[in-house]
Amino acid sequence: MENLRLYLGTYNVGTSTPDDKLNNFLGLPSDHKTDKLQLPDIYVLSFQEVKAQPQNMLLDALFDDPWTYACREILQEFNYVKIKSVRLQGLLLNIYCLRKHLLNIREIESEYTRTGLSGMWGNKGAVSARLSIYGCSLCFVNSHLSAHDHQLKDRIEDYNSIIKDQEFHVGETTEIFFHDYVFWMGDLNFRLHEELDETPEEIEKVIGKNDLKKLFLYDQLRYVMKKGEAFSELTEQDPDFPPTFKFEVGTSKYDHKRRPAWCDRILYRVNPDNYENVTLKVDQLSYRHHPSYLLSDHKPVTAEFNIKVFSDYSERIVEFDKVVSWTQDEENTAKYKITQDIPSTKEDWIGLFKENFSSLDDYVTYEYVSKCSTPTSEAKSPMKGASSKNELKYDITFSELPNRCRGNYCLVYFSQSDDKVISVLGISNSFPVVKNDSD
Repeated sequence: MENLRLYLGTYNVGTSTPDDKLNNFLGLPSDHKTDKLQLPDIYVLSFQEVKAQPQNMLLDALFDDPWTYACREILQEFNYVKIKSVRLQGLLLNIYCLRKHLLNIREIESEYTRTGLSGMWGNKGAVSARLSIYGCSLCFVNSHLSAHDHQLKDRIEDYNSIIKDQEFHVGETTEIFFHDYVFWMGDLNFRLHEELDETPEEIEKVIGKNDLKKLFLYDQLRYVMKKGEAFSELTEQDPDFPPTFKFEVGTSKYDHKRRPAWCDRILYRVNPDNYENVTLKVDQLSYRHHPSYLLSDHKPVTAEFNIKVFSDYSERIVEFDKVVSWTQDEENTAKYKITQDIPSTKEDWIGLFKENFSSLDDYVTYEYVSKCSTPTSEAKSPMKGASSKNELKYDITFSELPNRCRGNYCLVYFSQSDDKVISVLGISNSFPVVKNDSD
């Protein structure tokens, strides 16, 4: 088995917009030098309290929200591609992977659960995304649970509502904890237990003495985990950083309107024995806060992990013939071959992307395979003695391209089920789109 490195981050941004570079939050150098840096294979970034007024939601439906845009601007410089974005009002979850992994990512699906106002409002709740990569299943959850010291019972109910409500549509991973690996992050809002009868000022003095272990004994999250009331299925490394809430906005001074607490957390779970003769494993490499960010009353938290995946698991299900060039204002075609049996679905589509696209949402145009793809003569009459399953060739026709479509592009084949589970099955070579000589 081989290691896959994950970088997870959570940040309650308090309806702010990014005005500082997020390189530190992402653990990436601002000079783009990566000679001595092992880049993560996957980034999973979770945000809470992203501005969710109606006009913002409308713009974010058409374009990246400011936080997604700011992270993507940096990550694309390091050759990452955004493969999934899930939004529920102020909750946001984005997943990026190195471009080299795209063809080994399968069955991407998302879910969400509202818990605010007894499930009627999405200001609290969870968004999640699951995927398979190199033969292993991963699930990521970003949640924002009920606030305030005295609402511990509500946080427990929120958690249990989320794990009961969320249902996926992929084989044996229909529930969150059925996956090989689970990572749960967010503003979980667990505070210091009320048994700690100290004021915010007194707690800050303990923090100033760096007596964090004494303070952490009163952490509500660990309390409910030990009692088996919530999050007991997961593991968390003890944070060795100070409480990440509540600060005066624009400073690193604790706001004494609330008692300091470790609200922002990242937990994980592995099902080690899901496969015969192999053991799945998580190694946590880091767990830290980023105190330099001053935009909200929270500090962001990140964690890095190595997980074990199958080293010999690699698939290229759809193979495109080399595309030489396409021409603007003309009908264009491409040939591709399906190398394995795949379920037939009317939702499969092929998208035209710019050469160095940085998001799976960035298609320039697309065509449904069921409408615009036809078997070639080779597919209709396979060679004698050859398996027809391995000789299925098709032509895909794009009737027209958008105006001013210039530069280098590529084609991407997406398999999409009726339940909106998406897999990337093939990517063509890069090719130019040229102007029609008669224009």
